[in-house]
Amino acid sequence: MPEAVLTYMRQPSAPRLLLPPGACDAHVHVFGPAATFPFSPDSAITPADAPKETLFALHRLLGITRCVIVQSLVHGFDNRVVEDAIRAGGGRYLGVALVPHQVSDAELQRLEAAGFRGVRFNFMQHQAQGATVQQVVALTQRLAPLGLHLQVHFESSLIHELAPVLRQSAVPVVIDHMARVDATQGENHADFRALCALLEDPRFHVKVSGVDRVSPGAPYAEGVALARRLLQEFPERCFWGTDWPHPNHHHVPDDGQLVDLLAMIVPTLPALEALLVHNPQRFYRFGA
Repeated sequence: MPEAVLTYMRQPSAPRLLLPPGACDAHVHVFGPAATFPFSPDSAITPADAPKETLFALHRLLGITRCVIVQSLVHGFDNRVVEDAIRAGGGRYLGVALVPHQVSDAELQRLEAAGFRGVRFNFMQHQAQGATVQQVVALTQRLAPLGLHLQVHFESSLIHELAPVLRQSAVPVVIDHMARVDATQGENHADFRALCALLEDPRFHVKVSGVDRVSPGAPYAEGVALARRLLQEFPERCFWGTDWPHPNHHHVPDDGQLVDLLAMIVPTLPALEALLVHNPQRFYRFGA
């Protein structure tokens, strides 16, 4: 077993930006503790434990009160680690599950009742789950009656072949991390233009998370510029998240700094409230 790797800062900085009440971190993961929730034998990485207690403490530091936890391939199709965090979150934490495309209707119903709002499929080359995009879109016919959405994660070059099929989805589609575009190529690059073209369809949403992933390094100016453009063009269909605890990253970002970057991405308080409060409330259906 490879040595566990710490992918997050133990002591991130406290942000200077004061977030609005009800702010939502719409993309995080939880890992372990492995002694309670074993990692999948198929996981390509062996991260250090990043349990719910550490996540909750981080959110208290950042001023975040709501969250969407995305099941990670670290735990594979065993969604218990996210279910446990949802239960502990007292209605303020919801989830997105990983499932095989042949998942039963009964399991989908159980996940929805447990606080999951969607299912995620990875098309990244190093993370592929084995399902084709056609199989995933076929599954959306069974997601629709349950009010579950589809979340997809892919390398930006794949958007050109995935988009025509994803347009056939029977449910809303959320695109992770600005489609993992290379932000150094700017907003005129074909991959970013294809993302914007897809977002013209009102069923599609995008996470303006990952400015730290699509930029070569801090202060992530290239990623900030693209996130700002997406907020300008599609203000009602963007979500934001830290992506804590930052697996498969080229460095360890400071979560407090990621929060402070919001001041450059969304320059007004109404826009910040829309991104962090109103959009996720409407889409993920948090309780009162």
